[in-house]
Amino acid sequence: MNNSVVAAVDWRQLFTVFGRIGLLSFGGPAGQIALMHRELVEEQKWLDEERFLHALNFCMLLPGPEAMQLATYSGWLLRGVAGGLLAGLLFVLPGFAVMVALSTAYLYFGDLPVADGVLLGLKAAVLAIVVQAMMKVAGRALKTPLAYGLAIAAFVAIALLKLPFPLIILGAGLIGITNGLLAEKHQTVAPMETAGAHGQSIRGSSLQAVLVWGAVWLLPLGILHFAMPGTFAEMAVFFSQAAVVTFGGAYAVLAYVGQLAVEVHGWLLPGEMLAGLGLAETTPGPLILVLVFVGYLGGARAMADLPLLGGLTGAFVALFFTFVPCFLWIFAGAPHVERLRNIKWLAKGLSAITAAVVGVIANLAVWFALHVLFGRVGEKTVGLLHLPIPDLSTLNPVALLIALAAGVALIRFQIDLLKVLGAAVVIGVACTFFGWA
Repeated sequence: MNNSVVAAVDWRQLFTVFGRIGLLSFGGPAGQIALMHRELVEEQKWLDEERFLHALNFCMLLPGPEAMQLATYSGWLLRGVAGGLLAGLLFVLPGFAVMVALSTAYLYFGDLPVADGVLLGLKAAVLAIVVQAMMKVAGRALKTPLAYGLAIAAFVAIALLKLPFPLIILGAGLIGITNGLLAEKHQTVAPMETAGAHGQSIRGSSLQAVLVWGAVWLLPLGILHFAMPGTFAEMAVFFSQAAVVTFGGAYAVLAYVGQLAVEVHGWLLPGEMLAGLGLAETTPGPLILVLVFVGYLGGARAMADLPLLGGLTGAFVALFFTFVPCFLWIFAGAPHVERLRNIKWLAKGLSAITAAVVGVIANLAVWFALHVLFGRVGEKTVGLLHLPIPDLSTLNPVALLIALAAGVALIRFQIDLLKVLGAAVVIGVACTFFGWA
């Protein structure tokens, strides 16, 4: 396989394979990326290992869900823009439909005791899933002492110093590029052709993508803002901002979105973001579909007289303004990334960013553990460090036991994710019923 040609794929094959990926993509980004690797590289042999990993590193650099963007990038490689659009939609829409159904059930039945048990089990199991995801990403990304150092530094920067994620990503990328330039100081790379994977000039392809997808994204945003001011216009701006400034997928976006949705906009009650993530873990597709849960509840509460209509409207607003920017990033950037993929120092910069994301996921694992296992978590400032201080008297032993059992089942025995989630829910409901939780 050369630098500019990928396997020929007909539309029926493309629909079948990416439809299967969309329906089976449980387990968060680590599991979804592994599923795509097995389908596209190992079984179908449509992409080779080098091209797949290069695409993955680029998608890790982008804001938004890396697994969905990787599916879109792969579809673009195989059948151009139409192929990328089909692959991206097939990756998202099955999970969207399930998430809307679960959000509806939560809205109407979330205050029942059985629902408390379901959410207890889901939250505890999700904690184990986050840890497993961190371990899988770390195993793929941390191959050198520099990579380990970047992951640790990223964790300290975001967890204890509270530095913004984009700054951490930028710093890691610069360190990786510098290291690559020093290592490849005397290496020259022959210029590559200035055409994309499907023959269109790179400059023309990128400009067209910016104009078309920029219009698809920003025109509805403007219409909502000027013609329908209110909650849904605020949501459109909010989800667009999340699509632009959040990196590292749902694991990295959780704290940012949760804080603003609860404290600033009042769309969610405290703790509901964790419930939403637990529900998102049970659906196929990217975990950032948790934003559909946010949009659904916010829309339902904004239209209290017609909560179902409001919820569906909010869910669609979240879907549209979260994922349309992803198509813009891929269709505008992929042609350039493909042309530059043999430049070693750039590849090292992208790999450094992937290593830093491991530290970000580790931060979420700690944050998630504190808020799942303890009823109250304070904070103490020591110089520049912000140290979380859990109230040990509020430890939930049932959540701890479920999380440990789920972790052993997933990591040690590699039991199927849906079986682990189902068992966690049953235990959570039983403990709630008998008053043990």
